[in-house]
Amino acid sequence: MVSKNQRKQILQLKQKKYRLITGLFVAEGEKVVEELLSSSWECVSLFSTDTHFQIKSQEINLSAMKQITHFKSPSPVLGVFKFPESKPILKENITIAVDGVSDPGNLGNIIRICDWFGISQLVCSSTTVDCFNSKVIQASMGSIVRVRCHYVEDISSALLNLNKPIYGADLNGQSLYETTFEKQASFVFGSESHGLSEAVLKNLNHKITIPNFRNIGGAESLNVASSSAIFMSEIFRLR
Repeated sequence: MVSKNQRKQILQLKQKKYRLITGLFVAEGEKVVEELLSSSWECVSLFSTDTHFQIKSQEINLSAMKQITHFKSPSPVLGVFKFPESKPILKENITIAVDGVSDPGNLGNIIRICDWFGISQLVCSSTTVDCFNSKVIQASMGSIVRVRCHYVEDISSALLNLNKPIYGADLNGQSLYETTFEKQASFVFGSESHGLSEAVLKNLNHKITIPNFRNIGGAESLNVASSSAIFMSEIFRLR
């Protein structure tokens, strides 16, 4: 049984302000929750419609799960977790950053792509969707535990402080396939609708684009998650 207070808190966690106040977030789905449970992130409460999911989980029926889910269709598993401990940005060879990415699914996918390529952190502008949004957590498929998201007020300054050349994805840039990347560099991807902010653009060392091979007509652009996957594939292919 889910108490009235538990239900209220879980539903409040749909909103960023309550996540920040409580330091808690919601994760749904067996794979995602299992990834979080196997990490060092602390689980506050765990609910499941499956009696065999976890010994620590509280069994509830589908009707109760429908009352607490953050999605249209409930998953058989829902957990409430504490935020991980905050840590400084590491000075690694490759830094990936996002500027104003507003779509939760795109951010979750970028986190998953970073995980695939062994990137352990993602620098996010303050205008980027919260990584503890339930949709971001779900789209990351558990990769959130291996890719730490750092939110910064001034992303330009944060990237400049890493003392590495900054490459930005821009439609007016040089072809990705004609560029030689430095071994230590930062790569930043912008908003799905507006691209990179002016503050970031003026501090770029290089503007890079994925060329469109269809000369007339065709797709106007790629979404930011697709672009970041293509970029990272090329970056690591050349290393």
